[in-house]
Amino acid sequence: MNALLTMVALWLSANFALPMTDMTPRIERVPPAQMMEVRQAAAGTAHPAEAGAHDAAQDTVAVYDDAARVIYLREDWTGRTPAELSVLVHEMVHHFQNVAGLKYACAGEREKLAYDAQERWLGLFGKSLESEFRIDPFSRLVKTRCLY
Repeated sequence: MNALLTMVALWLSANFALPMTDMTPRIERVPPAQMMEVRQAAAGTAHPAEAGAHDAAQDTVAVYDDAARVIYLREDWTGRTPAELSVLVHEMVHHFQNVAGLKYACAGEREKLAYDAQERWLGLFGKSLESEFRIDPFSRLVKTRCLY
């Protein structure tokens, strides 16, 4: 897993001008049914990646916890497809943002770069957030704005 995290970190740094870090996040796998518990336990510091807009408990595929510097992936995550790897890319963006101490006006604003990186990763394989996760451009726009 360390080699994969290093490869993703190098790709993010080269493509999004994110500062490289030697601090690797811990990876933990949890059952899909527990993903919402993990998300709630890390409330305030968690940044979930959700696939689609319906059942959040089933659709939360990953969570990054800033305080613990842990990426939580569903136990059925294998990393064998571009879509699954894109989830890791998304959460690694949050790790970079956290370690670099980057500040955002709201959680949605912080998601913009993560979704941009995920979309670019998927594009390398002829895929998109919409084709793989049912996240259309309008939904993505809403998810990445401060709506207050």
